[in-house]
Amino acid sequence: MPVRARARRGASIAAVAVAICLTAGTKAGPAPDARSLPPASTPTSSATSSATSSDTSSATSSTTSSTTSSTTSSATTTPAPPPRAEGFDVATVQDGIRTLAAMGPRDAASPASDRAASFVAARLRTAGYRVTLVPLGVPAGVSWGVRVPAGTTVDVVADPPGFDPTRPHVVVGAHLDTVPQSPGAEDNASGLMVMAEVARMTRRQPGALPVRFVAFGAEEARGGNGTLYAFGSRHFVASLTGAERSAIRGMVALDRVGVRAAPVPVCHVAGADPSLADAIRAAASPAATRACTNKASDHVSFQKVGIPAARLGSVPYPAYHSARDVPSVVDPAQLSRSGAVLWAWIRSLR
Repeated sequence: MPVRARARRGASIAAVAVAICLTAGTKAGPAPDARSLPPASTPTSSATSSATSSDTSSATSSTTSSTTSSTTSSATTTPAPPPRAEGFDVATVQDGIRTLAAMGPRDAASPASDRAASFVAARLRTAGYRVTLVPLGVPAGVSWGVRVPAGTTVDVVADPPGFDPTRPHVVVGAHLDTVPQSPGAEDNASGLMVMAEVARMTRRQPGALPVRFVAFGAEEARGGNGTLYAFGSRHFVASLTGAERSAIRGMVALDRVGVRAAPVPVCHVAGADPSLADAIRAAASPAATRACTNKASDHVSFQKVGIPAARLGSVPYPAYHSARDVPSVVDPAQLSRSGAVLWAWIRSLR
């Protein structure tokens, strides 16, 4: 997601992560949407501002020698230094959270959810991704005590230019929807906007493994004592071919990543191999993280089919699933720490 104003980073690794010089790639044009959505909110001009923290990058000189008529001459060319990417900008993340929360509750089958999908898709396109909106149906039910209708929602899938889903890659996701009585600043505008900001950084400096970023529809439960949930991520996984499924080296879900806390929770599914979560924590060191187990977000859909999966976030907070889940609930320092942990893991991939 594009950057807005400047904010101090919340942890030492965040300061390190945002200082890396990134190389910009060629932006891909937007892909035709699989579904027509209302126009996205227009980002403010501060979304394109540059962060103040980045390393200087020295250009290298190459000298070529040729010999003519027993005379050797040297020509030295100095290429222009590569573009330097902005670092993780928490003010931009906060601005996106405010925009999403202002849309009100975003039940998966609601027009507000469509507007949220359009807003997130626009952010990812601006960052240079090929974005596809994949529709899926959701059933009627009861979401956190409130009846919700059947309808359709979308998964917003953002691929870097030239992406081949049958080649090794990782998936980073966050859910679009909220329960019907909450504006969802923390749950889960925080995860969406941290994802979009790290997607922008990753596009500027692609790592060794491509990253597919997905905003999943309909994560919140619609009945079944909390078992009928994660419709978007289950639909995504079910639509993968065998080769595409085998190509995913790991999946990370960002869900409630801005609750004030000293460490960043890095959770694995109870009973599953914790190797991915352990690798994320190792990559993020010396940032403060803590191990945990969690079975209530989109990472579960991937783990169930044998894809290593983990979740960032899950700290309890009083405003959870209520009308009080507003932007003031979200802690900017924890947003920065969560972004830095995710960024460190992406940079560590080989």
